[in-house]
Amino acid sequence: AALLRIVKAPDGSVFLDRSGKANGRGAYICHNSECYKKAVKNHRFEKAFSLAVPETVSIQIIKEIEADEQ
Repeated sequence: AALLRIVKAPDGSVFLDRSGKANGRGAYICHNSECYKKAVKNHRFEKAFSLAVPETVSIQIIKEIEADEQ
């Protein structure tokens, strides 16, 4: 619960896994906007998944982090 999980499913889709139990390759990020900015700057998700994270997923991650920071 301390980390957000982003998953690349076997079908190639990428999504925010709130349950933490979805099948696929997972990448984790802390609930902090600075941590997210650093991950984006260093292309961490692209390296983990070998593809770019869709903008819709990026927006979901940002909203989730902002909600946690309030």
